[in-house]
Order: sequence, then C-alpha cells, then structure tokens
Amino acid sequence: MKKYSSASNYKNERQSVVTIGTFDGVHIGHKTILKRVVETAKKENLDSVVLTFFPHPRMVLQQNSDIKLLNTIEERTQLLEKTGLDHLVIHPFTHAFSRLTALEYVRDILVNSLKAKKIIIGYDHRFGRNRNADIEHLKEFGKTYNFEVEEISAKEIDDVAVSSTKIRKALDAGDVETANSYLGYNFMISGEVVRGKAIGRTINYPTANLKLKENYKLVPKNGVYVVQSQINSENIFGITSIGTNPTVGGKEKTIETHFLNFNKDLYGKEITIEFLKFIRDEETFDSVEILRQEIIKDEKFAKQYLQERE
Repeated sequence: MKKYSSASNYKNERQSVVTIGTFDGVHIGHKTILKRVVETAKKENLDSVVLTFFPHPRMVLQQNSDIKLLNTIEERTQLLEKTGLDHLVIHPFTHAFSRLTALEYVRDILVNSLKAKKIIIGYDHRFGRNRNADIEHLKEFGKTYNFEVEEISAKEIDDVAVSSTKIRKALDAGDVETANSYLGYNFMISGEVVRGKAIGRTINYPTANLKLKENYKLVPKNGVYVVQSQINSENIFGITSIGTNPTVGGKEKTIETHFLNFNKDLYGKEITIEFLKFIRDEETFDSVEILRQEIIKDEKFAKQYLQERE
C-alpha cells in the first residue's frame, strides 16, 4: 500500500475505485466495505483507493470538541494496510478544504487527482461546502465526469455506525472483550515509557508508565486490565492500571503496566499495549499494604485468565 499526505501528492495515472471516510477503528463493519473496494478494483482492473482525512473534521470545525478516536492516524494507517488496499490518501482537513464547493471537491480531488472511475460510498454521504451535496448529486457528477457510483446500503452503513458506537460504549464501560469483538483485533494504546513516582517498586510491583503522544486517543475507563505487548519481538503479558492512584494521593491520570515475568529497563522505549480483559474498577484503599494485597489478587486473576485462554 502506498501512502500520500494529500490528494495533490497522489501521482498515479491508473483509474481507481475510491471510497471515502474517517474509518476510525477500521473495525469489522469498515472491513466489509473495504473488502468490496479491493475486490471491485481487482475485478475491473483498477487501483483501490481510500480517501481519509486528518485531523478529524470535528477537531477543525468544532474547536471545543473533545472528540476521542479509537485509532491514532498511525494505527489507522497500519490497520488499513492489512486490508489489501493499493493506495491510502490522508488529506489534510482544513477550514479552506471545508469551503470547497461540491463541484470543486469532485472535479479537483476525486476526478483530477484520484482518477476515480468508480466511487463506493454510503447512501447518506454528504460533501462540499456546508455538506450540502448528497449521493444523488454525486451520481449527477458521475454522468459529467464519467465515473460510476455504487451505493452502500442503509443496513451496511447502520452496521458500521452501530459497531463504532458499541466499541466506544464498551471501552467507556471497561468492556474490552466486546470492543475487541467488534474491532476484529485487540484495542491498543501506544506511547513512550516515562519515569513515574516509582511507587510500584516500593511494593515489589514495578510498572512501565506510558505517556501517550496524542491527546485525542480514546482510553478505556479507569480500572485494572489484563494486557499484552510485543517487546523485543516477544509477547509479554501484564496488568495495566488506568487512573489517578488515589490510594497514594495521586491527582493526574496515568497508564501503568506491571509486566509478568519481565524486568528489563523500558524507559524511553515506544511500546504498544493491547487490552484483553477487565479485572476491576479503580479503588481507594486504606493503606499501601492493602493496595499491594489487591495487586497480588490482580496478578493471580491475570495468570488464571491467561492460562484458560491457552
């Protein structure tokens, strides 16, 4: 898959099958549509193209939007690459771009830049300045610019919307297993391991404190989880605590992972944590010793869960 940082950078003379969307999560609903795009392109001897946007339109048009996304743009790119697409165009979403008329958008982006011969798009797709054009307008443009429009049905679009909603709700509730079933992969967060207060070391449970690069990345609800991570090409399991560490008077939200059977220095390294199972909610304990006893139970729970998964 070739990646482009804007539609104007897309230099390919072959005609294409194009689909357009945010594709946040690249979940099982999205994959049904993406599979159709890839298969149609192969069948009709065209190139498959996804046109997506970054930043998310709401980040630009609604300055106060506290939108949280299932994927960072890097994660989205990696997931899309696995679908067999030929090309991914990540076009910058700006105020100027949002002011393009429907004609300018279709002519300059879809036709002149992306060489669209076929566009596979949802029945409810809207585009152009103030989103005032719909799929019927797109079909009319198709007659002028010689491209076909294939409509994705209401049911398929609803399935995608339901999946996205259920994934976000599940993560907000700590139900990572449901989220993973809709994603088709384990929900993940990535970041750099930074130095924390080292409280875990004092109770013999050292943790890797993860600092996320992107503040728009959705984080599951506060609590303790069974997780896994690829470290030095090895699959390492652990328990991750998300929260403010109220037992020791913490105020800031942290993401700390104690890896099982692993004690190498991770400071400064970029790691990805995949969530497997919710253990319990965040709690405030009467003492650090009671907290330590609870972590022992968490570790026992994690090992039992992992043993049963084998």
